[in-house]
Amino acid sequence: MTDVINLMNDLLWGSILVYLLVGVGIYFTVRLGFIQFRHFGHMFSVLKNSRKADTAGISSFQALCTSLAARVGTGNMAGVAVALTAGGPGAIFWMWLIAMLGMATSFAESTLAQLYKTKDDDGNYRGGPAYYMEKGLGMRWMGVLFSIFLIIAFGLVFNAVQANAIANAMNTAFGFDPMIVGVVIVLISAFVIFGGVRKIARTAELIVPVMALAYLVLAFVVMFMNIEKVPDVIAYIFKSAFGFQEAAAGGLGYAIAQAMIQGIKRGLFSNEAGMGSAPNAAASATPYPPHPASQGYVQMLGVFTDTIVICTATVAIILMSGEYVPHSEITGIELTQRALSSQVGEWGGIFVAVAIFFFAFTSIIANYSYAETNLIFLEHNHKAGLGLFRIIVLGMVMFGSVATLPMVWALADVSMGLMAIVNLIAIILLSGIVIKLAKDYNQQLKAGKVPTFDANDYPELKSQLEEGIWDNNKETANK
Repeated sequence: MTDVINLMNDLLWGSILVYLLVGVGIYFTVRLGFIQFRHFGHMFSVLKNSRKADTAGISSFQALCTSLAARVGTGNMAGVAVALTAGGPGAIFWMWLIAMLGMATSFAESTLAQLYKTKDDDGNYRGGPAYYMEKGLGMRWMGVLFSIFLIIAFGLVFNAVQANAIANAMNTAFGFDPMIVGVVIVLISAFVIFGGVRKIARTAELIVPVMALAYLVLAFVVMFMNIEKVPDVIAYIFKSAFGFQEAAAGGLGYAIAQAMIQGIKRGLFSNEAGMGSAPNAAASATPYPPHPASQGYVQMLGVFTDTIVICTATVAIILMSGEYVPHSEITGIELTQRALSSQVGEWGGIFVAVAIFFFAFTSIIANYSYAETNLIFLEHNHKAGLGLFRIIVLGMVMFGSVATLPMVWALADVSMGLMAIVNLIAIILLSGIVIKLAKDYNQQLKAGKVPTFDANDYPELKSQLEEGIWDNNKETANK
């Protein structure tokens, strides 16, 4: 079984996804006029009015926190350490690059998710890649395929990965039995996920900003303690990315390839751009400005925050600590804990354990919410079977708490890769609509208007959209 999983990983990540992710990122970056750079400041402007919502949706800020809850977890602490040990510091450069390109990809998928959203039995907004595959492309079979991959990846495998990180961190810091830790995670997770999407969003809104800020403050403290090392660390990353470090010893091509593969793989696992996960949260929001593209800007900010800000904080902590040893057996969350402890004392390892608990816990509940949306898609917007599914998810959380790390990571990589391929094909096929929406939004913005989408202005799209969600939107916005 392990050999089959490794073979699939080599095929997916050794060739197909590396080129596909970079290619799609470049394509949307160019087609959208380098939107992530030109409109960098506008992402923050949209965030100013992100607390607004209605009875059908969560606020844009809650959608951002939910997507960040899924993004900010093991990928930021354990995943960065894995990338460093397996691909060298050069992997970090490729993580940055895939994040910058991925911001444009994220804009595209989140904008489409907003456009094609629907309402479930309870009147709550639902949407995501499965919905835009069915409505925008007329390919329900593709949406079904995506939903199955997402449910396996996020509902089951990724939650095992997050629980694994919590159990290992608690064992390293406090000596807690992973079995006991697993039971505690299951009980707390059950309390939140049985409360539904709104309870998940409220929990993420409370926990994610506080923990992210605390982690960044500590990272800045470590950087200032080692301010003289900053130029050397940056130079080390760039030299390693292009093989200059390894050129003298031979094996240049292999070194660059490993840095690229590990950086892109862990980068995608962390920021999820193009994977089709964050659009499920984006679709649940009541956007302001009331235009699908506004959620594109919000979720672009999520990719930036996750990889360029939080992952870089972990990189700084590890590389400045002196604990990093290429190809060492010490990797994952243990390496991050050791690195921080060496800088601030024993409490550093405890802080990482607490941080990973909250980050990974919020990832578990956000991952579940994505899986729930896709299960509802499979059931034609009905909720039958949710109770049984929640029990299965909690069972995977328990499994992850006591499983071994390499096998769990390998499973996560395969399921994530398959999901990403289906989603990337869909957003390329729908790219014309993304460009059209982005132009409409920015023309209104330049004219000094609040960008507002009305389905009546797009007769060619109207038949594809859920009735009543975008109709007469301008009249509603002006009231």
